[in-house]
Amino acid sequence: MTRRPALRLSTLRSDLPASVVVFLVALPLCVGVAVASGVPAELGLITGIVGGLVTGLMPGSSLQVSGPAAGLTVLVLAAVQEHGLAALGVITATAGLLQLAMGAARLGRLFRAISVSVVQGMLAGIGLVLIAGQLYSLADAKGPAGGIAKLAGLPGLALDVARSPQALAAAAIGAGTVAVLVLWPRLPARARLVPAPLAAVALATAVTALLDLSVARVRVAGLLDVVHLPTGSDLAALGSAGVLGTALAFALIASAESLFSAAAVDRLHEGPRTDYDRELLAQGVGNTVCGFLGALPMTAVIVRSAANVQAGARTKASRVLHGVWLLLFAALFPAALSAIPLAALAGVLVHAGAKLVPLRALRPLWRADRGEAAILTVTAVAIVVTNLLEGVLLGLLLAVLKSAWDTSHLTIAVADPDPADGTVRVTLIGNATFLRLPRLLETLESLAELPADRPVRLDLSGVRHLDHACHSALEQWQERHNRSGSAELVGLPVVAA
Repeated sequence: MTRRPALRLSTLRSDLPASVVVFLVALPLCVGVAVASGVPAELGLITGIVGGLVTGLMPGSSLQVSGPAAGLTVLVLAAVQEHGLAALGVITATAGLLQLAMGAARLGRLFRAISVSVVQGMLAGIGLVLIAGQLYSLADAKGPAGGIAKLAGLPGLALDVARSPQALAAAAIGAGTVAVLVLWPRLPARARLVPAPLAAVALATAVTALLDLSVARVRVAGLLDVVHLPTGSDLAALGSAGVLGTALAFALIASAESLFSAAAVDRLHEGPRTDYDRELLAQGVGNTVCGFLGALPMTAVIVRSAANVQAGARTKASRVLHGVWLLLFAALFPAALSAIPLAALAGVLVHAGAKLVPLRALRPLWRADRGEAAILTVTAVAIVVTNLLEGVLLGLLLAVLKSAWDTSHLTIAVADPDPADGTVRVTLIGNATFLRLPRLLETLESLAELPADRPVRLDLSGVRHLDHACHSALEQWQERHNRSGSAELVGLPVVAA
């Protein structure tokens, strides 16, 4: 009876300071992701609060922290521009319900089967589009729609910045923010007690105030002023195929990002492992609540989760308390947000986007498996050229085709004619699928150059799998060869019609 309170006190001593660290990391990210998504800053805080107070209380991953993520920024911005801010809540709630259905069906583990290259390519594509878009916000400019248009407009943006003192000041603030984020890890440990995003934004805000720079700042309203409960007209939007497709994309991408984050967090600590189905349910509940409040969708965020583990958190109390601190800050000090320059938040997201692009991992991956490196690159480029959903679907298709190609190994060996009877023996070993059919037919057709009376013996006893396409091709080849010579198929597997 005396050990439990002591244990709870010891864990609280670890979880309480960890929650403060996570709060300080989450605060600028919540606001920055909201602004980059084209919604009021408070909606990002609401999602962070729900991630702490609702999702944080649920079972799944004990140390993973949820909130608005940079990985969904591009998709959310497109959804708001296409369907309007009022539809965002309906889309997010629908995505949450889909996650609940997937969790109840125990599909959480299946997300671990998604090719890592596709996920890395997805994050890289998101990072590139995020960087391209936030470079405009970094200069207090409005960027064009579409990843290609954003990239194409960067030279013009540079000229506009050079001509405008206000844009130049904003760009300097944003570039300074990025510089602080890059250099912060190299500072002494005592200086790094303050999280890098908070330090960068605080320094940018202080410089802006001291120099009285004329740059755009965060617009602030109360939390209750931005909450939008779904109405009948909002729910009617679910009749649109575009809205339903966006909700499905939210659900799939948020689930994949959350569960991959959980796998990464599990490698950072020695505590209880993640229950993927329960974590998917927890994310579904969180997104459903966020949707009914009209807030941003949530995912588990590796930046906050890693900060939570590294700060010494031991239980879920740290992530719940971080939600409490976000709520208290938003309720008691909302005006403090209005002093933050938008360029500083853009700098935070440019840095976050750069970390999503796995440049260091690409070269070793190319050396180890060029196919996987190609999938990563094509997925990222497709997201920039088209959109997030189409890019991911293309990446998944390429991953499936590569897997089919890798598993359809077929060795074809043609022996010299037997001195006794002149029989040419052809041996097949492995998996004979339609992917290897061209090579198989080329080998068999080359046997037509042999004398017509020379028999051919095709040994299929080493074939582990023979699909219908190869089965039909072999029978047709045997029939044609028997018209002028002799062809024998040994060990031909039976293929169901």
